[in-house]
Amino acid sequence: MEEVATDLSGLQLGDDVASDRKILIAVDFAIQCSLTTIDEIQSDVQTIIQQWPDPSSGGLEGVSSDKVPTELRYDGNSCKWGFQVDDFGPRHQWFKLDLDPSQSRGVSDLAQQYPDQHALPPDYDASAEKLCTDYLSALRTHTEKLLQHKLPASIIKSTPLEYIITVPAVWSDNAQAKTRFCAFEAGMGKDLQIISEPEAAAIYALHAMDPHSIKEGDTFVLCDAGGGTVDLISYTVTALKPILKVQEAATGSGRLCGSTFLNRIFQKYLVDKLSLNEEWDEEVVEDAMKRFDLVTKKAFRGDVNEEFIIPVPGLADDPANSVRRGKFKLPGTVVKNTIFDPVVSEVLALVNGQIAATKAASLSVKAVLLVGGFGQSPYLRETLRSTLGPSIEVMQPPNGWTAVVRGALMKGLAALSPSTERVKVAARVARKHYGTEIMSKYDPSGRGHSRTTAWWDDYDGELKVFDMSWFITKGSEVTEDQSFTRKYHKVWKVSEGPRQTVAQDIMMFEDLEGKGAPVYKDGADVRQLARLRADLSCIPVGELMQRAGKDGKVC
Repeated sequence: MEEVATDLSGLQLGDDVASDRKILIAVDFAIQCSLTTIDEIQSDVQTIIQQWPDPSSGGLEGVSSDKVPTELRYDGNSCKWGFQVDDFGPRHQWFKLDLDPSQSRGVSDLAQQYPDQHALPPDYDASAEKLCTDYLSALRTHTEKLLQHKLPASIIKSTPLEYIITVPAVWSDNAQAKTRFCAFEAGMGKDLQIISEPEAAAIYALHAMDPHSIKEGDTFVLCDAGGGTVDLISYTVTALKPILKVQEAATGSGRLCGSTFLNRIFQKYLVDKLSLNEEWDEEVVEDAMKRFDLVTKKAFRGDVNEEFIIPVPGLADDPANSVRRGKFKLPGTVVKNTIFDPVVSEVLALVNGQIAATKAASLSVKAVLLVGGFGQSPYLRETLRSTLGPSIEVMQPPNGWTAVVRGALMKGLAALSPSTERVKVAARVARKHYGTEIMSKYDPSGRGHSRTTAWWDDYDGELKVFDMSWFITKGSEVTEDQSFTRKYHKVWKVSEGPRQTVAQDIMMFEDLEGKGAPVYKDGADVRQLARLRADLSCIPVGELMQRAGKDGKVC
């Protein structure tokens, strides 16, 4: 079975003020698996939900697992989800990616070379928004039923629920808005918090580390290696007391190169090797895949001399292909060279890219923190260690499998109850340019204005242009408690009468090629982020400034 996950973490009761108590439920809505953690602030104990319905059970129990597949199948009017979806029929998976089709990682080489033969294409019978909504709805319903067995009925009735959902670091604003809409439609409420997956993982991982090993100025690369994607981000420690504060050292990166591709490569190898055996059928594949997923993949450390026994029940003995008595010997050389290395090399490239980005910012990486399911792989850990050398540590924080969801809960709790905050991301790196269009004096040299865009302004008696004023530039430092203030003014003739409203558009530019922000909004991929409107009807006309322009007319 593939590792498909959504993390659903947390139930925690904030009780700084009794009237403000809430039950927080953090959801790591991952591409491949879903997981739920319950945490009660009074006992400070986090519990991972491990009970999931299977095809024969519509209730709370059925399959015991840390995570549940992020998969759907429609059967008439019914919707199967998670473990209710078997491995061999057509199914929807990875539909979360279609909320943000602009991300290039959705068409990675591994995804093209090793597709899931049973996966339905996007929009086959439902849009990405509907698939995400239906899945989140099923996950919410199951979780809230489970809460009724975990907490007294009086608490459930009197305490509001608040959901937290994590998204990839490279998620666009539009994709975040779609995620929020899907969660709302799934019944998760309007007061939804959106948190970056690697940021949530970093908050937990840094909190879980030995505090004596962290010094101010240390830089860490957080590598969240999951079933579908691998997401990375880098942080530098800026303060140790009263709480640990960090700031982004480089913008996040990510790619489709998670551990599910180990399963897919193994399955292709198995089919190519043994499918000509006359007893071959899908049951053989199912048993072999379960053994590889649950044992071989987790145990492999890189020893090419090791052999792994894979059950292939019913296959006739075939000494030439190492099949005897319903068992297949899988050589360690194949596990390393054929199955693991194509995937691990992609992760190494991402890690090296983050290290290079921090060096460009004149920073030196102290350690790489591995979290996520694939992040617990001993082979991935040892390969990183041998590649990066002794100057950079490679660490696997405790409970790294659930770091994203635990960190999301910590951040959500800090927003509700500030006294619980232990790790704070004090500053982030802007991923886009943000600004607004203004009227400026024509300046062909300093600002690079084009004469064809200039026009004569009677009020100031000079050439003007409409150009962009970028108040946040890509790569600049942005803090949560710092506001960006810019003063703009609008001019209109008194003879035109009073204005009832004024509006200003906030624009953004991704600058994917790194050429810098454009002078004009037209002719480039500058898009509207928001429109600000101000009501002037409540301001007496006499309080508005009036002045005669160069043309003698009063404005």
